[in-house]
Amino acid sequence: MITDPEAVGKLIREVTAAEILPRFRNLTADEISKKSAGDVVTVADIAAEAALAAGLSEIMPGAHIVGEEAAENSPESLNVLAGDDPVWIIDPVDGTQNFADGKDCFAVIVAWVEGGLTTAGWIYEPVSDAMVWAGKGRGTWIDGKQVKYADAGPINTLRGSLKDHIAERMRRKHGADKSNLPVDIVRYRCVGAEYADLARCNLHFARYGGRLKPWDHAAGVLIHDEAGGFSAVCETQKPYQVTPDLEQQTLLMAPSDDSWRQLNNLLA
Repeated sequence: MITDPEAVGKLIREVTAAEILPRFRNLTADEISKKSAGDVVTVADIAAEAALAAGLSEIMPGAHIVGEEAAENSPESLNVLAGDDPVWIIDPVDGTQNFADGKDCFAVIVAWVEGGLTTAGWIYEPVSDAMVWAGKGRGTWIDGKQVKYADAGPINTLRGSLKDHIAERMRRKHGADKSNLPVDIVRYRCVGAEYADLARCNLHFARYGGRLKPWDHAAGVLIHDEAGGFSAVCETQKPYQVTPDLEQQTLLMAPSDDSWRQLNNLLA
């Protein structure tokens, strides 16, 4: 169990100040490379992951580390998520393409997992210096203030995050009558910032599909749920689980179980 969440937040800020922000809008072409179709990695990702791993190992010695960049190169490192040992999960720069393009929308994500369950998670937005964290049974906090979901209202008043093709499919399915559709659809291309805005109620729902990677979702799902939101995997209607098996599945975040069912039917 994490007894000092502020120590983790302090480390994240220190690493960001040392390894990420000095490179923001200062990257040279040779400091950005492609790692797969549609994905890039920068020297900031690599340096920040190494520094976070070292610092987190001092906070909780003996815990395993799963970092995005290391796991991309060595997928077998995800196997520790199948056991009961504690694991740190790190996304050093979430929204790397935004970061590389000089856009403000990027984040640092850290999760603490015990026995396959996320029991603490942090999302830090460097440009605004906003820290969001949650502990299992301890609530969700933004810059020292606890946050809870308010009544979000009917579906046609909601603002949510969808991939373009899902949003277009929804619109085609419902034809000319758009009166029951969400009022606004966006996509930040930074899942950490979206989870932070879900906690702020600046977003009301989000849908993520594909091979759900733990560094993208472990912290955010806990933050969402501890704020009073409801989330489940659409195919099973069961809670998201942190596992080494990156199966194709769909995760839907909503303000409540009732709105989740309505949105799931709407987006099916």
